[in-house]
Amino acid sequence: MTRETIQNISFVVIVIAITAVFAWLLLPYYSAILWAVILAILFNPLQRRLTIWLGGRRSVAAALSVLTCIFVVLIPASLIIASLSIEIATVYQRIRDSDFTLAGAVAQTQAMLPDFVNTALAGMHLGNLEEIQQSLLSALSSIGQAIASSAYGVGQGTLQFFISLAIMLYLLFFLFRDGRRLAILIRASVPLDRNRTDDIAAKFVSVVKATVRGNVLIAIIQGGLGGATFWLLGIEAPLLWGVLMAVLSLLPAVGAILVWAPFAIYLALSGHVAQAIILVLVGALVISMIDNLLRPVLVGRETKLPDYVVLISTIGGLSLFGINGFVLGPLVAALFIAVWSQFTDDRLNESNEGDMPDQSNS
Repeated sequence: MTRETIQNISFVVIVIAITAVFAWLLLPYYSAILWAVILAILFNPLQRRLTIWLGGRRSVAAALSVLTCIFVVLIPASLIIASLSIEIATVYQRIRDSDFTLAGAVAQTQAMLPDFVNTALAGMHLGNLEEIQQSLLSALSSIGQAIASSAYGVGQGTLQFFISLAIMLYLLFFLFRDGRRLAILIRASVPLDRNRTDDIAAKFVSVVKATVRGNVLIAIIQGGLGGATFWLLGIEAPLLWGVLMAVLSLLPAVGAILVWAPFAIYLALSGHVAQAIILVLVGALVISMIDNLLRPVLVGRETKLPDYVVLISTIGGLSLFGINGFVLGPLVAALFIAVWSQFTDDRLNESNEGDMPDQSNS
């Protein structure tokens, strides 16, 4: 091994080590960096138009683009969260001040169930009202303690949240202003040929746009229709359940049904059969159909991923990365397929070239 080869290997090892340490340094704020990149990609067409309209003044255009993101994304999200907090507090207060009792609710439910169901429940030691009430109270106590500890953690993390928000907006400004140059620099630094780099970069951008725009649009439509349906049926806290349906709609094929189906069952058991039927019809024929019709068009077509891959990668991403996983999961899956497709094509080309007959002696 020559001295030059040893130096090259040593330099590559140093580059990898320093890059790993730098990534570890940025890890606490990866969400802020991720969403700055996502917003820069989504609002890049606006940045380009503003730069042209302002005669090439990229800094002014970047500042206006950041303000647009604040007014279009951050302020509406903050208003929804504030309204949601008020509604949650109102629902909790009404439940605490009402005459609702667990024993009465269980007795009413048992009276509506068929005899064979009550017999089966008794066989599982679930027929005694006092036992059921004690079990529910114990479960609610555990949930209450978990919520209290979580609230304490949220209070401690408030400063961290605002620091992350400031980092995101600060980075977003420079991504708008210098994003084109950064993209060229990264493309030149990646040790791959131009076609591979362009293909992977194009896949990255298309998946980010498809997953964010598609999923957010589907979530808004499903959550809005679900909340409106709950409001029309007189169900308490329609905004709360609408937002919950919007969040759960990030899970393809199973999302919103996890909210409206239990409410339909509850309405049927409590004697409101007509409302239950209406909720089932709207949920199955409208809310769920929106997911089935729009998701393949808005997400699957651009990402070029099968529905089952989108579902599995989204669930896996959410379990590993939290709310960021609805972007990172499909993104990793799409890049995995893109890289392996390139690798397979190369192998096939090499195999075909090896199988070609040698015509030099003919």
